Amino acid sequence: MNHNVYLYILTAALAVYLIRLLPLTLIRKEIRNPFIKSFLYYVPYVTLAVMTFPAILSATGSTVSAWAGFLAGVVIAYIDGNLFRVSLGACAAVFLVGLFL
Repeated sequence: MNHNVYLYILTAALAVYLIRLLPLTLIRKEIRNPFIKSFLYYVPYVTLAVMTFPAILSATGSTVSAWAGFLAGVVIAYIDGNLFRVSLGACAAVFLVGLFL
């Protein structure tokens, strides 16, 4: 296993922890600005996505099969939203594309 995975997990944990902790310690009043509230809500998800996306493209032996799995996962997630079905569909797409390459 690549040791950079632990660095990624630590970075994500720190980013999530700091984003959640700093408003509690620095701001005593309730945040009423909807832009700041939505920004603070989505930062952990964006951080995780930014660190996960490069790993998706390098997880298989072929970039084409990686893109097929990614696109299949996005489409299935948009249609259904069930994480188990998304992972099965993405794996199946990678497998099928890998068979024909």
